[in-house]
Amino acid sequence: MKKIGIIGGSGLNNPDILHQPVDQTVQTPYGNPSSPLRTGTVGGVPVVLLARHGREHTIPPSQVNYRANIHALREAGCTHILASTAVGSLREEIGRGDFVILDQFIDFTRQRRMTFHESFAPHAPRHTPMADPFAEPLRQVLLSACRTLQIRHHARGTVITIEGPRFSTRAESQMFRQWGADVINMSIATEVILANEAGLPYAAVAMSTDYDCWKMDEAPVRWEAILEVFHANAQQMTDLLCHAIPCI
Repeated sequence: MKKIGIIGGSGLNNPDILHQPVDQTVQTPYGNPSSPLRTGTVGGVPVVLLARHGREHTIPPSQVNYRANIHALREAGCTHILASTAVGSLREEIGRGDFVILDQFIDFTRQRRMTFHESFAPHAPRHTPMADPFAEPLRQVLLSACRTLQIRHHARGTVITIEGPRFSTRAESQMFRQWGADVINMSIATEVILANEAGLPYAAVAMSTDYDCWKMDEAPVRWEAILEVFHANAQQMTDLLCHAIPCI
């Protein structure tokens, strides 16, 4: 039976989204996940919500216990993971409020624990394939939901994940564009790597909230501006995931 884990932030922890929501505090061999697990159903499908940065957004990106989060969802019986994330746009055509259904990542983090395989059994190394990290069937479900709901979206996109919590310099932002990144954030690469290691199909919806700092005719990104765009479009994100979940 399918059970969908959702990793996200503001709006997605609204108990009204779930039918008969119940909170469950869990522990893992990797420590505590970012928040209690909120279980319930959406369209008759069992769902588990987890707030990536904590329900009050108190956990900085590099301090998120990504391993505990993924482990907790797997132990809760989740068969798939959908994630939402705010991103900065590195492309003119990806405007504020646009959704991007990610298909590739570039990992530019430096100090995170991002593997479950910290040691190998004798003669049994574990190297997880990562050529296509985002599950294509899940991506197609999200794309279909975007079309049905008439949400402005981009069918593909490469996200570069930086360490944070600081934003990029202009030189870095321009470099990331030259590398082929389309959007930038501080969480997704770590999360999808671990989901693949755990054998959980994973897809992510990125909401563009700003233009980082590469556009000289735009003010550099500020946290307050990110929140403004995110909150203005949060209902679309919720509608998209609630529409997609019964179709998985």
